[in-house]
Amino acid sequence: MNENICAISTALGVGAISIIRASGPDVINIVNEICDIDLSSKTSHTISYAHILNNKEVIDEVLIMLMKAPKTFTKEDVIEINSHGGISTTNKILELLLTHGCRLAEPGEFTKKAYLNGRIDLLEAEGINDLIVAETEKSRKLAMNRVEGNLSKLIKKHRKELVSLQAELEVIFDYPDEIEEEISYDKILDGLNNIKNDLDKLVDSYSSSQIIKDGIDVALVGKPNVGKSSILNHLLNEDKAIVTNIAGTTRDIVEGSITLNGIKINLIDTAGIRETDDVVEKIGVDKSKDIINKANLVIFILDNNTELTNDEKELLDSLNDVKKIIFINKNDLDQKIDISNIKEEIVYGNTTTPEGLDNLKNKIIELFNLNELDSNNYNYLTNARELSLVKQAVEHITDAIKNTKDELPFEIIADDIKVTYELLGEVIGETYTEDLLDEIFTKFCVGK
Repeated sequence: MNENICAISTALGVGAISIIRASGPDVINIVNEICDIDLSSKTSHTISYAHILNNKEVIDEVLIMLMKAPKTFTKEDVIEINSHGGISTTNKILELLLTHGCRLAEPGEFTKKAYLNGRIDLLEAEGINDLIVAETEKSRKLAMNRVEGNLSKLIKKHRKELVSLQAELEVIFDYPDEIEEEISYDKILDGLNNIKNDLDKLVDSYSSSQIIKDGIDVALVGKPNVGKSSILNHLLNEDKAIVTNIAGTTRDIVEGSITLNGIKINLIDTAGIRETDDVVEKIGVDKSKDIINKANLVIFILDNNTELTNDEKELLDSLNDVKKIIFINKNDLDQKIDISNIKEEIVYGNTTTPEGLDNLKNKIIELFNLNELDSNNYNYLTNARELSLVKQAVEHITDAIKNTKDELPFEIIADDIKVTYELLGEVIGETYTEDLLDEIFTKFCVGK
C-alpha cells in the first residue's frame, strides 16, 4: 500500500474542471517533475497556481492542492490537480503522472488506503460509497451518518462493554473464593441484556435501510387498457409510456421513479397480462410475471367502468402471497365492477383529476410506514455482510444470556462473550481478509 497511485476523480468528459488525484510517499516529487513550481517548499493544505509541462510544452494552466501526511484522507501525501475540463487535457495529465512514477489506482483504492492506514473503519468506508450513490435526501442522511462514524461508535461502545464483562469474569477465574457468584451472575446478565437489545434493533433496522438505500420496486399490473401506462405517466409527470385505446400497446417493461416522503419509488409499467397468440406481446407478458415475483409491491389495477374478467380473477388469485394494493382506476366513471368477492383493501382513484392518485400515494406511504422512517437516528445496518455478522453476534450473546441465567460455569459464558466481541470487530473491520476488501472496494468508482 506504499505505492504511488493516481486517478481522475471527476467524471471524464466536457466540463469546467477536472480533478486528478495522486497519493503516496513520492507524489510531491513526481508532480514537481511535471509542473513549473516546487511543491516541496509549500505549506500543507494550500493551493498553488502552476502549469503542467511535458518537457517544455505547456499542457494546461492548473491549480494544485497540496496535502501532506498524515493529515490527509489516505494519511499519505496527497495532491489534487485541478485542470480545465476535457477528455484530452485530463488524460494527458494522468498520462504524465503515470510515466513519472505513479500507477493507475484501482476502484476505491484511495478509500482502501484510508482504511488500511487507520484513517477510517470499514463501516465509514462503506458509508462513503453509499454517499456517492445516494439519490434521495434520506439515503444521503443514512450514508452521512456512517461517514461520521455514528454506527461505528455504537459498535465500539458495545465492544468495550464486552471487554469489561470479560474482565469481570477474569476476576472470578483468578479469585473465585472472594466473589459472590449470585451477584456476579446478575451483573453479567444486565450487561448482556443491554447489548443484546441494541443488537436486536440493528438487525430490525436492516429492512428500513434497504428501503432508504434502494427504494421500493413497484410493479403496475393489470389487464391491457386498464390504465397502467396512464397511471405511470401521471405519477412521473411525463409521457414515459405510450397510451392508446389499443389493447397490448405496452409490450416491454417501462420504468421511472418518483420520491415519496424522501424514499425512491421505482415504478415499473408491465405489459398487460392476458392470453395472447402475438409472439412479441407474449414475451412482454412473461417479463411482467417475472417482474411481479421480484417487486416489493404490486399495484393490481382494475377498471371501475368494466366488469371483472376471468383473467383478472385468476391473476388476483395468483397474488395471494404478494404484498399488493388493489387500485380501482377511473372512479370518476360509473361503477360497473363487482367488488363483492375482493377481500383485500381497495384504493380508488383516477388520472383525470389533480388529486386522483393521492389515495394511491398515501396507501404506499402507509403500507411501508414511510412516515416512521423520518428519524434522526440513522444507525442502520445497510448490507448483507453487516447483517450476517450482527445476527451471529446476537446468537452468541443469546447463548451467553441463557447460560448466565442457568448459572453455568463462567468459562462457558466467557467463550460466547469473546466470539460476540470478535464478530462485532469484523463489522467495523478490526479483522479482515483480502477477499473481503476486494469485494467491498471494487464497488467504488475509480478515483475515490
